[in-house]
Amino acid sequence: MTDPRHILITSALPYANGPIHIGHLVEYIQTDIWARFQRMRGHQCWYCCADDAHGTPIMLKAREEGITPEALIERVAREHQADFAAFRIAFDNYHSTHSDENRHYATLIYERNRDAGHIARRTITQAFDPVEQMFLPDRFIKGECPKCGAPDQYGDNCEACGASYSPNELKNPRSAVSGAVPEQRESEHFFFKLGDFEAMLKAWTSSGSVQKEVANKLGEWFEAGLQEWDISRDAPYFGFAIPDHPDKFFYVWLDAPIGYMASFRNLCDRTPGLEFDDYWAKDSTAELYHFIGKDIIYFHALFWPAMLHGAGFRTPSAVFAHGFLTVDGAKMSKSRGTFIKARTYLDHLNPEYLRYYFAAKLGPGVDDIDLNLEDFQFRVNADLVGKVVNIASRSAGFIAKGFGGRLSAALPDPALFAAFTAAGESIASAYEAREYSRAVREIMALADRANQYIDEQAPWVVAKQPGREAELQGICTMGLNLFRLLIGWLKPILPGTAADSEAFLQVAPLTWADLQAPLLDHEIAQFKPLMTRVDPVQIAALLAASKEDLTHKAVAAADQGEILVRTDTSPHLLRDPIAATIDFDTFAKVDLRVARIVAADLVEGADKLLALTLDLDGETRQVFAGIRAAYDPADLVGRLTVMVANLAPRKMRFGVSEGMVLAAGSGGADIFILSPDEGAAPGMKVK
Repeated sequence: MTDPRHILITSALPYANGPIHIGHLVEYIQTDIWARFQRMRGHQCWYCCADDAHGTPIMLKAREEGITPEALIERVAREHQADFAAFRIAFDNYHSTHSDENRHYATLIYERNRDAGHIARRTITQAFDPVEQMFLPDRFIKGECPKCGAPDQYGDNCEACGASYSPNELKNPRSAVSGAVPEQRESEHFFFKLGDFEAMLKAWTSSGSVQKEVANKLGEWFEAGLQEWDISRDAPYFGFAIPDHPDKFFYVWLDAPIGYMASFRNLCDRTPGLEFDDYWAKDSTAELYHFIGKDIIYFHALFWPAMLHGAGFRTPSAVFAHGFLTVDGAKMSKSRGTFIKARTYLDHLNPEYLRYYFAAKLGPGVDDIDLNLEDFQFRVNADLVGKVVNIASRSAGFIAKGFGGRLSAALPDPALFAAFTAAGESIASAYEAREYSRAVREIMALADRANQYIDEQAPWVVAKQPGREAELQGICTMGLNLFRLLIGWLKPILPGTAADSEAFLQVAPLTWADLQAPLLDHEIAQFKPLMTRVDPVQIAALLAASKEDLTHKAVAAADQGEILVRTDTSPHLLRDPIAATIDFDTFAKVDLRVARIVAADLVEGADKLLALTLDLDGETRQVFAGIRAAYDPADLVGRLTVMVANLAPRKMRFGVSEGMVLAAGSGGADIFILSPDEGAAPGMKVK
């Protein structure tokens, strides 16, 4: 391996006046995957972020709640960090722009640019709210875009065409605070002379530091001419006062990106051996990357590198912009309330489902991605549960039962393992280039090959034939080694599932280099289900709990979920055979399938239940069955049985049961699971 790289990466700072929603998470998940990948490759990679804690919106929200701005941002910071942690976003440091470090660097960058002649002062006319008696910040003025005419746009940039402009250019403006028509009043302001850096910015943006689409957009702005940037705001304002001008404050967009430096400085002060100048000095050889949304390109690809250059700091190695998130094809907008909160999602679904789905959609460009909830359910169930986790569940039971949990000392098919490991570099190149969707496609193609291997080797058949024990151990060792490769490659996307897999395999946290050698003559732990299927009822409940413009969809989805529970699979009839009669068409909806029991475990805290892991020809289900008094779990592994395959999942105290096995008898020890005829195979329909 080459010498480790030294990398600092950031995500745009979330604003501290509201909750994190799933649209925000596109960026943080994208960044976190890249950071985790770099660490797995052995590089020194630091991931820093902070709350963007200044500005009029925070001041007004705190006033509305009857608390200080400091109390508001402290509360929101706790909420943000809890949500990020739940989604496995592994920041090395999370700070705030309302900090001593940020005040220091904001002042330093301002003063250095001022002393170099890059700051101008002049009196301007700006919007004033006659009702609230305050100058209005750009985002508190709305009207028609002066470039494209789009209505209901903010006073600093247009969401429709991406244009940046000054508030006095807005047509038919109004105050977003009181609704009054703003008056024009004079005030002295400070301006950053962006045009001073045109040559430097053209060279920087054409050097590969931004994506091609972004460079094209920047070319339009260069052609139109770079405008001076108003970096000051009048009191009342929550932020840092401009030195020697106590009635003037730094505009929030000046100190927000400086928050990257402040957060890293805070980390350096707490980390022995980590030096700030190694990453931010003008002659730094470290790599610096910013992940941002495409709506803030102007600030990050023009103002930010210009300010850094003017103050004698290094410029970013690259700025990576991404697109927006839509849900079922509908645009999300925080200002209009059409979003699903991160916390609401967490109340209903595994965060790693969303991490995987976003990764499967994300590329290196700025295209928008859509969260199609039907596709979301299908991909998670088919790919993660049906393919990847299924490999472990199909192999582990035989190793535990027949070999004391010990893997064989050699692989039966070293060439197949070598073919898998050879794919690692292509997957790594996809991660490096932020082509996560390509990485996922390649990994899932290999998962198909691994499942094909197990199908061809049929360990459940080998297990029944005396004298083939070594062969059985080798087949299952091979299966688990292929699983280890797949979960290792997915670790940047699924860190929680990977950690559970490492515990099951009883190995140290996997690195990319570890995946080159197989795991042999090694004892593994008892297998436990690593992931359960997405239940459509969970999605219906998520939408019903979201109080946004998706309400009408939520009602429809919730109704559909009820139909799934009540009629499509007739669970009440299956559980109570003396209930009201049903017609033949209703009965015909019950889908009976042959399933192989690949694992059977006692359920802690339950006297009657066994947890069965069932294989439906490549798809794995977990089912809780009340047959503990009749069967030793070890005697069930490898047997075929019949299950109701289209029974809606049922959430129980011990987990989610994803079907029902058929059994007959008077109960207790006198109950027997149904077995299909000789020659039946998993997935076969029972008629």
